[in-house]
Amino acid sequence: MKRRFAYVMVYLATILLLMGCAGVSDMMEKRAQPQASVDTTLADELGPYNGPKARLAVADFQWKVQSKGMRIRVKGIPGSQGIEISQEEQYMTGLQDMLTTALFQSKRYRVVERQALDAVLKEQKLGQAGVVSQKTAAKVGAVKGADILVIAAVTGWEPGTSGSSAGGGGGMIGGTFGKVMALGAGIAGSMKKSSMAMDIRLVDSTTSEILAATNVQGVAKDVNFGALAGGFMNFAGMGGGLSGFAKTPMEKAIRKCIYESVKFIAQETPKEYFKY
Repeated sequence: MKRRFAYVMVYLATILLLMGCAGVSDMMEKRAQPQASVDTTLADELGPYNGPKARLAVADFQWKVQSKGMRIRVKGIPGSQGIEISQEEQYMTGLQDMLTTALFQSKRYRVVERQALDAVLKEQKLGQAGVVSQKTAAKVGAVKGADILVIAAVTGWEPGTSGSSAGGGGGMIGGTFGKVMALGAGIAGSMKKSSMAMDIRLVDSTTSEILAATNVQGVAKDVNFGALAGGFMNFAGMGGGLSGFAKTPMEKAIRKCIYESVKFIAQETPKEYFKY
């Protein structure tokens, strides 16, 4: 019992020292700088844009990481067996949303919706059925096609920390000590390296020709978003099952990966596609 108490006191003293010493804090921040191929912001590199736009769509993401994912059962109609959705499928939905939004915010593309296309088709069917006034009904056959398809595959996924470590510490020690222990766990968790990698391809939707392809990576050890805050991503929420990584190094790695993907797409889209 005495040994445990001594260990806790040493741990507490260390945490308080880290909290009160600005010099040590600065040193830790420098040692925990994110590893990325480009440090400048999207706004600096791409600059403002008011010219013609290219029309593209973000296709479904693919999961090409060798890992055992968790499956979640979603109940449907009472009495039915329901359906199962893998954790990876939820990640893919969130990543597709983030990339679609970031491309639209770049102001270089007319992004056509494909992820929620069923909702568009349902609206058109309402007009066909006479449920909606024909004056305001959505027209059938007017959905615009994409000249370019963005095809993405996740090839690397190392969260490093789940973001839940800071919530621990209360089992052994309660009250103030528990909160300090939780803070220490959070600091330790923020030092774990998180990374993500994606393959990105631009494909001509008419000829199926690959126009450009690359692999982008995002690596982070902290939650200081730095240069990313200057981009046009506006830090939208982490959806599609990605919310569990909010405020962790993995969120930064994910956003860095999306950030680099948009830069690559904007720089590598052939000029002849910018015609709208």
